[in-house]
Amino acid sequence: MKHLQTFRLIEAVARAGSMRRAAEDMNITASALVRRVQRFEAEFGAELFERLPGGMRLNPAGELVLQHYRTTLSDLSRVHSQVADLSGERRGHVSIACSQAMLPYFLPQEISKYRADHTGVTFTVNVRDRAQAEQELANYASDLALVFEPVYLVDFEVVHVIPQAINVVMRSDHPLAAKEEIRLRDCLDTAHVAPSIKYGVRHLMDFAARRGTRRISPVVETESFELIRHYVMHENVIGFQIPIGLRDPGDGSLVFKPISERDLPPGNLILGQMRGRTLPVASARFAMQLANALKNFTSSETEGQPIPHKN
Repeated sequence: MKHLQTFRLIEAVARAGSMRRAAEDMNITASALVRRVQRFEAEFGAELFERLPGGMRLNPAGELVLQHYRTTLSDLSRVHSQVADLSGERRGHVSIACSQAMLPYFLPQEISKYRADHTGVTFTVNVRDRAQAEQELANYASDLALVFEPVYLVDFEVVHVIPQAINVVMRSDHPLAAKEEIRLRDCLDTAHVAPSIKYGVRHLMDFAARRGTRRISPVVETESFELIRHYVMHENVIGFQIPIGLRDPGDGSLVFKPISERDLPPGNLILGQMRGRTLPVASARFAMQLANALKNFTSSETEGQPIPHKN
């Protein structure tokens, strides 16, 4: 739609931080871009950017205009989905920001299940930490967020929530694998691989450790839970993950056991959307499917596969 092109250009300038870089991104000359933005500002009656020595930044008026544009796109997407439904042909696009634990098993299964009935619907899956996921809801970059221990919950409308106990991930021959109950002090006294501090698993562990005047001191700290799961096989250290991101490899090589709730209560895995937003049809119906799938998920079961507790 041609009338939205100017808003796309304004968004490009805000994202790039300069007219020149935005012009390159949008395949337009810098002079033409300057004219389009200045013409809009003149018609609108307010400047949208602060002109800084190092580039350009949206001012409060520009933030409001960009928010209006993103809301308009969201509304258009919702109406488009509704019109498609009138003909009985479901189309649309679903964007979801999620924690890494959703990637190996849970989301692939749910997306493929949805697309089996609605092949016209496409998906974008954005891997984000808990703060980034909430920001993506606020700026309409994602329709849904499925994250462990969100940070702010200010504009976050909760669709469904389930508890997730933090599990120790280890080789079957690790000394802790034989323990009936794993205490937090056992983990802190053992060489461990841990996620970085921006993730919910680490946040809960840091908080619990501080209560006991201890601290997390990983031999490897990483943003990748996949690295954690594989690294424990090499050095025979322990790692940490929530149950929804775990599955028995079937060869007896890995063991997953929860840390005692006496030391570390379960955290919350939360499915949500931006508060007050009416989602496009495809996103709303996928959210309902995810909520039902989460209801059927328990901390002692991962995608129908029992987690082995070996002694």
